[in-house]
Amino acid sequence: MVASEGCLFCEIVKGERPAHVVLDVPDAMAFLDTRPLFKGHTLLVPRTHYETLGDLPPEFLGEFFGHARRLAGAMESVLDAAGSFVAMNNRISQSVPHLHVHVVPRNKKDGLRGFFWPRQKYDSDAEAADYAARLAASL
Repeated sequence: MVASEGCLFCEIVKGERPAHVVLDVPDAMAFLDTRPLFKGHTLLVPRTHYETLGDLPPEFLGEFFGHARRLAGAMESVLDAAGSFVAMNNRISQSVPHLHVHVVPRNKKDGLRGFFWPRQKYDSDAEAADYAARLAASL
């Protein structure tokens, strides 16, 4: 494991800071969020310090998101949630600069309503096509 000095999540992974651990495997750890959206809100982190999804090695993607998939299933089977919300931020709104996936239990009418930022429209179909083409070309 490679840690980053002063990283809250690296400290949890190393056992230097307490956490309610949900998953503890050689490549990743998951623990309860201390400020959950709903009880059971879990954070999944790689043991190695990567800041963003773009930093995560491609060979680890499948295994890492396999853990997220298992956690999402546990929200339903263990917590009797109707579903889950699985999300991550990259830099913007990333309160701890260590890659982490939020897995949150969800139920109908639980009070969580989509995303809380203003939506925008493209000025034209041509502008939308230009954005799509630029993104596609980079992939």
